[in-house]
Amino acid sequence: MERKQMPLSNTVSVVTGSGRGIGRAMATALAQSGSAVAVLARTRPEVDETVALIESEGGRAAAWTVDVTNATNVESTITAIEEKLGPVSLLVNNAGTGLGSGRLWETDPGEWWRGVEVNLRGPYNFCRSLVPRMIDRKSGRIVNVATHLAMNPVPLATAYSCSKAGLLRMSDSLAASLRDYGIPVFAISPGFVWTSMTRRAVEEAKRLDPNHKGVPDRDAFPPELAANLVVRLASGEADALTGRYFHVRDDFDALLRDANRIERDDLLALRFTEWNN
Repeated sequence: MERKQMPLSNTVSVVTGSGRGIGRAMATALAQSGSAVAVLARTRPEVDETVALIESEGGRAAAWTVDVTNATNVESTITAIEEKLGPVSLLVNNAGTGLGSGRLWETDPGEWWRGVEVNLRGPYNFCRSLVPRMIDRKSGRIVNVATHLAMNPVPLATAYSCSKAGLLRMSDSLAASLRDYGIPVFAISPGFVWTSMTRRAVEEAKRLDPNHKGVPDRDAFPPELAANLVVRLASGEADALTGRYFHVRDDFDALLRDANRIERDDLLALRFTEWNN
C-alpha cells in the first residue's frame, strides 16, 4: 500500500509509554497506517528499539525520553515533536504504572502518589500542552488508555484504580468542553494484557493474598486489539461518540451503528444508575 493511500497519511501521532508492550503495539499500528509517530517513554533503549522496528517496516518515527509528570519536560518535548514531525493530530495517553500496589494503609505514601501522578497527572500535562494547539488548528483527537478496574473496587491496587477512574472522568469532561471545537476525546480499555507491569501486579497480588488466583491466559487480550482500536479512533469514524469509553471486547462496528442511541441514552460512560425505592 502506498503511503498516500493509507488512512492516516499526513498525520502525526504522539504515543506515551510506547517503548514496549501495549504502547509499542499502538505506535507500530499507527505507523503502519501512515502516521508519523512520536515514540515517548522514560527509557532511551526502549524508545529507540520501537523506532527501529517502525522504520524497518517502512514507517516514520522519532524517539523522545520524557517524564510525563513534569509539565516543563512535557511542554518542551511537544515543541520538539512538532518541530521535527509536524503538528500533532493524535495524542494517545498510554503511559501508566502499577506503583502503590498493596492494601492502602500498608502502601508507601510516595509510591502511591507517584502511581496517581503517572496515571493521571501525566495525561493532564499532555492534554494541557496539546489542546490549545489543537484548538488553534481546529483539529485533533485524544485517546486516553483507561481500564475496567476504574469501575470496580480493587483492594490491592487503589492507586491504579483511583487514578484510572479519574482519567475516565477527565476524558468525558474534556470531551464536553472540546465538543464545540470539533476535537473528540475517547477513553479505552485494552483489557488485561500480559505486559511486564501486569505480571508484576499479579505477582504482588499473589504475595499479599494467598487466595489470589491470578489471571488465566484465556482471559488475556493481545495488545494488537488495543492498537487496532486506536487506529480506528484516529481515523475519525467514531467522532460522533466523543467522550465515550470503549473496551477492546466491544463490537465496535455495532457501536458505531448504534451511535444515536448511545448518545441519546448517555451510554458507554462512567455514570451512576438511577435508584428508586
